[in-house]
Amino acid sequence: MKNRSQKAETDTVKKSAPLLILISAPSGGGKTTLCEMLLAARRDMTRAITCTTRAPRPGEKDGVDYHFFTAEEFLKRLHAGNFLEHATVYGNSYGILKSELLGKLREGKDVLLNVDVQGAATIREQSESEPELKRALVTIFLTPTPLTVLEERLKKRGADAEAVIQKRLAVARQEITQWKNFDYLLVSGSKQEDLRRTLAIVEAEKMRSERSQPPEF
Repeated sequence: MKNRSQKAETDTVKKSAPLLILISAPSGGGKTTLCEMLLAARRDMTRAITCTTRAPRPGEKDGVDYHFFTAEEFLKRLHAGNFLEHATVYGNSYGILKSELLGKLREGKDVLLNVDVQGAATIREQSESEPELKRALVTIFLTPTPLTVLEERLKKRGADAEAVIQKRLAVARQEITQWKNFDYLLVSGSKQEDLRRTLAIVEAEKMRSERSQPPEF
């Protein structure tokens, strides 16, 4: 059974406006791992489900892993301005629906976005014309230091040739220069330290006066 202080804390959290937490990083920077750990630590947080035109992989479920669209349906949604952000990767289209984010925020849920630097820039720009998204948006840029750490991570994956790795590192150097456009800069340490600091950001943003309601007296 919860004591009074625990109940008061729970009520305070419920009264806080929901957040749209956007985490970005250079390729291989560790954002996917951080997002997975954050979702495990914050059961009240949900991830944004991306739309895609690629075929489902074994075990994937529509509306759980992705929203699977035909190319025609995706294009129709794109022309209607339904996507907050979209991109084409290896011949397949990916996008995040505005309705996906707004629906969850209106349910009072914190929403987590895992996007690349270019996608983050688009979302920041698009949110300027969507007041609900702009109020909720909190952007975090995760980067390893020095860049040799990123190179080591990419090599450990064993998925890319040396020339591809060097190309990714060149892109990463450009992406890192964009850190000033984010609300927070998180220089990566250990996985647990990255999680601790991200949780601290979430809690601090929850307590901003514009997102909180004072207790009843």
